[in-house]
Amino acid sequence: MSIVGTGVDLAEVTRVRAAIEHPRTGARFLARVFTDRERAYAESRGHGRFESYAARFAAKEATMKALGVGWGRHATWLDIEVVRPSDGRPAIVLRGRTALTAAAAGIVRLHLALTHTAALALAQVIAER
Repeated sequence: MSIVGTGVDLAEVTRVRAAIEHPRTGARFLARVFTDRERAYAESRGHGRFESYAARFAAKEATMKALGVGWGRHATWLDIEVVRPSDGRPAIVLRGRTALTAAAAGIVRLHLALTHTAALALAQVIAER
């Protein structure tokens, strides 16, 4: 295995919260960016839900960077999902166009690290071939 890409992203919790709570576009933002499972996980966090949303947003951006693509033709928000397997470590699951993009690049594994404070969420993704 060799590293073929890395991505890092930093998201401001207040900006993600503002997007979610926007009276006209908040529901659309949630539906366009986060999967049902991601929304269920974040909402289960109670008071810390906005930090969880921000960390997932950062993870999606970091994944696109690790794949060497931006949002659009080669990767979409909902094709990148942050999951919590039984071991508790966050992981990335790719679907659709994004999975095809990764496969075309020979990427077989993604490593994800997340951290956040009340103000900032950071994600790092490493792509392996």
